[in-house]
Amino acid sequence: MIKRLLLAALAAHLFSCAAASAAFPERTVRIIVPFAPGGVTDLAARLLAQRLTVKWGQSVVIENRAGAGGLIGVDAALRAPADGYTILMSTNGEVVIHPAASIKPKFNPLTDLIPIAMVTTTPYAWAVNVNSSYKSLADIVGAAKAKPGDLSFPSAGTGSTMHLATEQFAASAGVKMQHVPYRGGAPAATALTSGEMQVGLVALSAVSPLVDSGNVRILAVTSKTRSKMFPDAPTVAETGVLKDFQASIWTALFAPKGTPADIVAKIRVDTAEALKDPGFLEKLAAVGTDPGDAVGAELTQRMTREIDEVSKLAKAANIVLE
Repeated sequence: MIKRLLLAALAAHLFSCAAASAAFPERTVRIIVPFAPGGVTDLAARLLAQRLTVKWGQSVVIENRAGAGGLIGVDAALRAPADGYTILMSTNGEVVIHPAASIKPKFNPLTDLIPIAMVTTTPYAWAVNVNSSYKSLADIVGAAKAKPGDLSFPSAGTGSTMHLATEQFAASAGVKMQHVPYRGGAPAATALTSGEMQVGLVALSAVSPLVDSGNVRILAVTSKTRSKMFPDAPTVAETGVLKDFQASIWTALFAPKGTPADIVAKIRVDTAEALKDPGFLEKLAAVGTDPGDAVGAELTQRMTREIDEVSKLAKAANIVLE
């Protein structure tokens, strides 16, 4: 009798979970973006939200929670109910660089977050204000060597991918540059267009309108091969400054620890479907961004590997995040 009751209770629980997954979502879903509007993370989230809104028949809204190099937004996601209605669109800056280079990491991405799927991966461009006297990447290195610490560069925030990539470049080139953190990639790029900053890395997804506006020039791209968007811009290797420097920012969806597995699975499947949509891919390609290529356990493995790599890099370059 007891055994039959236990089996009945188990069956009811499984049915309830299946029903919850099938019904999800029944109300608005929130994607937290830990940066200001306009950057690569915000762009990826908004493009995906459009697809999921259509797929689910429920609104998927973006909530920008900028500050502390993306950690304010991550903290907001970690504190949210683990029910699938709040998910996080993060970058490798928050989930790889922060735990790898911080003295006391604020969270453990491998245990506090559930990886859903990588959404985009985007290389950077070395860009300068159109009125800058720098005409090549070699000019920047030369200026930085002539006056160590005098040349400033913007980033999306302390510990962001943009920050570490620039520090990595500077260390490899044997120069010292002054870091100026902003509240996201878009404000950092705006600093270049206004002339507040003379040089910096800008994600390809954000640099095109800046070039079209006539406010910014591209000196090089950080991908292995030349960008189809800017075929005249050399790779860093082609400039002769560094032989093997590459850098990119990737974005991925995460759920707070404890989110039901069936709901995570549904979001993962529907995200993967969106990433194959020709219209979605066309919009990504138009801004120099590629779709992500890792989901679930694959994403966890990639994060684990990159955390180890960045940790070694940070120690070698003496990069320590408070």
